[in-house]
Amino acid sequence: MKNILLVIMFFFLILKTQGQALDSVTNQKKLTYKSFIIPAALMGSGVLLLNSQQNKEIQKESESFFGSSFSTGADNFTVFVPLVQMYTGKLLGFQPKNTFMHQTIDVVTANTISYIVVTAVKNSVKANRPDGSDRLSFPSGHTAIAFTHATLLYQEYKDSNFWYASSGFVFATATGILRVANNKHYTSDVLTGAGIGIASGILVSYYNPFQKLLLGKKNKTSAFVYPQFGNQLGIGVLIKPSF
Repeated sequence: MKNILLVIMFFFLILKTQGQALDSVTNQKKLTYKSFIIPAALMGSGVLLLNSQQNKEIQKESESFFGSSFSTGADNFTVFVPLVQMYTGKLLGFQPKNTFMHQTIDVVTANTISYIVVTAVKNSVKANRPDGSDRLSFPSGHTAIAFTHATLLYQEYKDSNFWYASSGFVFATATGILRVANNKHYTSDVLTGAGIGIASGILVSYYNPFQKLLLGKKNKTSAFVYPQFGNQLGIGVLIKPSF
């Protein structure tokens, strides 16, 4: 019980400090190593826990805390809540930093980076899931995508409304906790996934070459973003430029 409560407290500590830490990072004029201190700390913590006895003990205590029969599909939806928030914030009266198309290009680019990194690591490490369903446990793709969306949401609205901008981390954190509660991931997996997601969001916020490629000319472009479910969670996008 002590370990699982410490993990939950750790996640909410991330939630509490995330906004202030990212604010100081993103106010820098250039991308430096300091920009990745937070995601590096998360990924490092996950790697240290991987294959450790403490990792297994936390999982056992999670099962005791949530119940052995606990199962929910909510984590398939909480992962996308920050994304919905990013697109609907303007309707609620908050001023986003970028246009709809700019946001969409950032979302697709950041998710692609997260997906590639997560998939590469999964297939390299081949760690067993807690429930034994496969060997793609480390890191958590759901958590990576959730924190990617939460970071992009923060970038869009931090100057307009800090609390709305930071709220995405509530759902990202909930996604990570639910992945452990569902016995699909160890704590090491979700910590590393969170780090990958935040790093992807920060990187794309600083530099996205596709912005100039797709928005360099003043063309009318339409886009539609939609979630994809299956063996691998992700997003799909349809972009139609008009010349």
